[in-house]
Amino acid sequence: MINETRLVETFLDLVRIDSPSGEEAAIAEELKDRLGQLGLTVERDEMNNIVARLPGQGEALILAAHMDTVMPGHGVKPVVKDGVVYSDGSTILGADDKSGVAVILEVLQTIVECELPHPPLEVVITVQEETGLAGAKALDKSRLQAKMGISFDAGELPGTIVVSAPSHNFVSAVVHGKAVHAGTQPERGVNALLVAAQALVDMPLGRIDEETTANFGRIKGGRARNIVPDRVELLGEARSRRLDKLEAQTAKMIEALEDAAQRHGATVDVEVTRAYDGYTLAEEAVVVRRLATACRASGVEPSLVPSGGGSDANIFNAHGMQVVNLSTGMSGVHSTEEHIAIADMVACAEIALHFMEDLSS
Repeated sequence: MINETRLVETFLDLVRIDSPSGEEAAIAEELKDRLGQLGLTVERDEMNNIVARLPGQGEALILAAHMDTVMPGHGVKPVVKDGVVYSDGSTILGADDKSGVAVILEVLQTIVECELPHPPLEVVITVQEETGLAGAKALDKSRLQAKMGISFDAGELPGTIVVSAPSHNFVSAVVHGKAVHAGTQPERGVNALLVAAQALVDMPLGRIDEETTANFGRIKGGRARNIVPDRVELLGEARSRRLDKLEAQTAKMIEALEDAAQRHGATVDVEVTRAYDGYTLAEEAVVVRRLATACRASGVEPSLVPSGGGSDANIFNAHGMQVVNLSTGMSGVHSTEEHIAIADMVACAEIALHFMEDLSS
């Protein structure tokens, strides 16, 4: 029942609307109009998050996606070739996550046109997911009635269900040294950049184990090439699907920074902030079990996988909902090689329809 041509047209329309994180006003207005035309009641909060509702029978269900994209995301020119949608190579495509938005819109349109039975639906399309899940964090979750849902924000083959995602710590540090002239009195200075470098060498980074990763991705400091730098800022992170491993890794990062500072006569200020909490849903969890059944009903074998990244699903699960990510087929995300197969989007939409048919029966 999924209209492939319409689904593709919707997706192409959406990716042509610029919506890098923080610039979602235009696409939010477009989505508000489209959802309203389908008969849903639509709310739009101050951040441009959208919550739309369609009454139904049975247990309520969240259909979630995010409307923002990463950069370079201005002036996307989609190209369809051999059943696959690409960008023209100068920008990202925006399948992350406009493929999810397009799938939701097509599922809703199919339900309305064909008068299909369905549960009460709460459509949640957030902003600023790519910059720390800010939209989902700010959303008033108390207004949501559903206790389970599907977030259409994953890649890999159709039927891929993300059942586990990590907790995530932001690690920010400022190393304080002593500035002197690098050519006349270097021995009297304390090089904050050297301290930072030593700490980075000493601490475990990268792939720690199958559940844990760590990274420092930005370093900034110094005044001039002939001044021993007295201040260096570092921005890093640690993630793990096990909280004890996350805390252990974070402690090692802090310890390396403090030890390096002490050895060189510097000081360091470290701030750790929990970006979001992880979640793990068992194979027997209702949403997982029923979604796996819907995959098989669509002729797709489900694959239950963990993720190394966070998403809006982390925020929903932290508020007592069971929400998993379902693959739309997106690939090469966050790059100019991003692409998506049309057949994979169709398969995702069909799985969603089977899932709702099961819930409303």
